[in-house]
Amino acid sequence: MTEITNDNDLPRAVPRFERPDAHGQAAMLLVESMIHGLIARSVIKLEDAVDMVTVAIDVKMEIAADLGDSHDTMDKSLGLLSAIRDSLSNDLG
Repeated sequence: MTEITNDNDLPRAVPRFERPDAHGQAAMLLVESMIHGLIARSVIKLEDAVDMVTVAIDVKMEIAADLGDSHDTMDKSLGLLSAIRDSLSNDLG
């Protein structure tokens, strides 16, 4: 059976291919580099840096619903923050 359409039909939704966010990637890399640099220069203690990232994780979980984040978006954000915390925690020994 052939589907009949005309100019009055709305176009079908095409799934969007989500590209990585270049701004977000650059910001995350910069922040993580700054944290490691501050620790290396003894501006902040490693334990304090881990605590700061933990606070960021807690805040993200608290405000995700208010921001209208989907579970997928929240999980991705938490995954990135957790990776930074894990990276720092590895240095704790």
